Amino acid sequence: MQNPPGPPPGPPPGQPQSQPPATTAGGIDKRTGAFLSYLVGWLTGIIFLFVGKNDPDVKYHAAQSLVVFGSLQILQIVINIISGFVHVLGIIGLLIGLLSFVLWIVCLVKAWTGGGQRFEVPFIGGVTRPYVEQVMGMVS
Repeated sequence: MQNPPGPPPGPPPGQPQSQPPATTAGGIDKRTGAFLSYLVGWLTGIIFLFVGKNDPDVKYHAAQSLVVFGSLQILQIVINIISGFVHVLGIIGLLIGLLSFVLWIVCLVKAWTGGGQRFEVPFIGGVTRPYVEQVMGMVS
């Protein structure tokens, strides 16, 4: 027995049609672009800075990833070099690594659950904001 023909599936009458997620020039939506900007730290930040340059939110996340995680990695490398001479600084290098990992998880979760909307990285977002905006302005 076949079902009788009826109205096409969709929202009830009077309800607005749902819109597909906004996509960037690279063909991905904001949430995915923001998430991927943080996925491999500053490396994917560089990639999505250029891939998502037409979407200001993806560009913001990419610049923030580049500035935050690039800076933390440079700081960790410098501390590790110096700790070869001053062993007490090795603990600070471990703490920076732990901070980087926690911030990475937080950024991934906030980018995904926030739908790609902008946010400041906890603890250091206020310090990095001018540099993020400067990096965003460099890519057009």
